[in-house]
Amino acid sequence: MRPLAVIGNVNVDLILGPAAPWPKAGTEIIVDHDELRVGGSAGNAALAWDGLGVDFVIAANVGSDQFGRWLKEGFGARADKWAVRPEQTTLSVGITHPDGERTFFTTRGHLARLDLADTLSMLDGRALAGGYALLCGSFLTDDLTADYPAFFDWADRHGIAVALDTGWPLEGWTPANCDSARAWLSRSRIALLNEVETTTLAGVEEPAAAARAIKALMPEDAIVVVKRGPDGAIAVASDGAFVSQPAPRVEVIDTIGAGDVFNAGFLAALAADEPLADCLRAGTHLASRAISTLPRSYGGSIHFGETTP
Repeated sequence: MRPLAVIGNVNVDLILGPAAPWPKAGTEIIVDHDELRVGGSAGNAALAWDGLGVDFVIAANVGSDQFGRWLKEGFGARADKWAVRPEQTTLSVGITHPDGERTFFTTRGHLARLDLADTLSMLDGRALAGGYALLCGSFLTDDLTADYPAFFDWADRHGIAVALDTGWPLEGWTPANCDSARAWLSRSRIALLNEVETTTLAGVEEPAAAARAIKALMPEDAIVVVKRGPDGAIAVASDGAFVSQPAPRVEVIDTIGAGDVFNAGFLAALAADEPLADCLRAGTHLASRAISTLPRSYGGSIHFGETTP
């Protein structure tokens, strides 16, 4: 199996809900569920890999408070080299709704201070050669994002394929944010985007056509994946072939991090040199299992071919 790494945002998630209707200002409601857990795109993907028993490395940072210590403890030896910054650890409060959707309130916290020097100190380029690096949280890790060109140069020198999941910009998809994302995609080997991100960046309303437009921005052998939630996923392969995969029908409990879990399943299959269709299947089935189980389950192992959530 090819080596795997994830780089980016790890923070604390406090999940509460379900809440309906949305409370009026100055009132209080009681919800049935609460959970304090590791969050962030990089954190969610890492937890899924860990649950699958997949070997990986993770480059992240934390704040210098109790939450930061708690995050590091949760990742054990994998977090030994994480940078500790003199900020509070980023906290996201996620309010779930009865339909499985959610609303987030997030503090800026420590994430912006993850930088290139810290990141490269946690990664062994020779050990990761020929593998995949999942790059997450681009609009939250300000210091690292400013040095993305140098990071891509490092990955290219070591033969590491970067898989990019930008996440959603806090200011929305402004022209400047779109230009930045397109520049990052031009250096990435794999795009892992949701449907709205894909169509917005491409300026094309139809998802398959938008995926092809995104691929035209990327290296010739790039793969573009479009995550479509309950509609599964589609992809444009390195040779331009179109592949689609429906999602299993499940009872949705909690969709938080579903796209991140998909990334983990997809890349685990890709690292095992599975066909693209099986990679999409692994991602959709793993995400479907995660959003339909409480406490969240990843199944304990990754299966290719025909699977059930």
